[in-house]
Amino acid sequence: MDEKPRGRLKPDRVPIPSIKPAERISSFDECLLLYTKEQAIEEAQRCIQCARPWCVEACPIDQDCRLYLKQIAEGDFEGAVGTILKDNPMASCLGKVCYSYCEPACVIGKRGDPVAIRHLKWAALAYGNGSRTYELEWIRDKAVAIVGFGPAGLTAAWVLARRGYAVTVFESSHKLGGLVTQTIPPYRLSPETFGEDMRRLEHLKIEFRQGVRVGDDLDVKDLFDMGYAAIFIGIGTHKPGTLNVPGNDLPGVYIALDFLKSVFDGDRPPIGGTVAIIGGGDVAVDCSRTVLRLGVDKSIILYRRTRDEMPAFDEEVEDALAEGVEVRYLVSPIEFRGRDVVESVVCQKMELGPLDESGRRRPVPVKGEEIVLPVDHVIVAIGQKADLSVIPDMGLRIDKDGIVVANPETCETSIEGIFAGGGRSIVHAMATGRRAAESIAKYLEGKAVTPTAASPQ
Repeated sequence: MDEKPRGRLKPDRVPIPSIKPAERISSFDECLLLYTKEQAIEEAQRCIQCARPWCVEACPIDQDCRLYLKQIAEGDFEGAVGTILKDNPMASCLGKVCYSYCEPACVIGKRGDPVAIRHLKWAALAYGNGSRTYELEWIRDKAVAIVGFGPAGLTAAWVLARRGYAVTVFESSHKLGGLVTQTIPPYRLSPETFGEDMRRLEHLKIEFRQGVRVGDDLDVKDLFDMGYAAIFIGIGTHKPGTLNVPGNDLPGVYIALDFLKSVFDGDRPPIGGTVAIIGGGDVAVDCSRTVLRLGVDKSIILYRRTRDEMPAFDEEVEDALAEGVEVRYLVSPIEFRGRDVVESVVCQKMELGPLDESGRRRPVPVKGEEIVLPVDHVIVAIGQKADLSVIPDMGLRIDKDGIVVANPETCETSIEGIFAGGGRSIVHAMATGRRAAESIAKYLEGKAVTPTAASPQ
């Protein structure tokens, strides 16, 4: 049973300050604003410190949010920073873009608004010593190679380096951070935020070799020959999905990940008028809000299911709607039309049928009902896969989604000494990176690689 609240339960959240929608779509500045110290303490005091920490149990990296909420409520921001950084090498980023799995588990949410746990993490780092660094405590004589430095690779490197192992990161991109720094729009996560997390790692023994593409410049087998005792593969899902319909190669049809990367690299593609975004995930929503900031007249998301089945983070969808993004449900593109450039999208109307393997109701075509939507540009955002061109044919098992098959508890692959991980969100990817690092440490110490006490989430 839940512990009884101490005093009167406060159902209403201290409002999170933000820039008004009509103002924020004119720039890429961060939309959300920081709580004041007083607001942070007031919001943290809404936590009733449940005997069973439902919020902690819901967190893929077991962040002890119950404790740091207590510390903030007492005005101990410095103590809260220590609690946060003990479990979390990407605390600055997660304070702004985590999907807050902890918050739906908050007991207060049953009678009102859950405690703003994510936003309070940001407040703690701002008002405590969020610039403190991790220190190297000892040095071992074995080295580990990390292929890819997204959230999984970063977390694995952090765990192993703190345990004294020499870590070398091989990253093909000119940016570290994977999709976090390449595709999350700066109105959600400023580039400086990831830099804050990176500065905390500067005293650890982590070497970065950027612009090195394993598979082209180096073979994975070469890494063992170079003396690395273990390898972690965390290359992320950088390969975008494609929509196989007539006209998908027309000029004016963009692939979402490529589009976002171009925009945030400063090479903004010419875009205007009416833009249709195909998909219902977070990348689709990011594209819909990004094009508004590029000055288009209308941004329309086309999604084949309803809002209830939409996989995008609900908070982001609400922000998109507030900014003027239009969402059309139960439509599925079947053709892009145009002469020299795309001019319209032909959509099949859909209805929901039985549940499919994802647990959502399957969209079924409504015969004879099509609509034609005039557009100036189309952005296809229908998911992505891992780019396994970095991995030669060496016996690693790959699943149907193009992901390296690994034991979900130990992250071991089909080849001894090679571990792999990643996840559907930043914090899930971090969780696999931590599990992989724990397994690698056992492997290097000659111990049996067995699951840790915390089960994967």
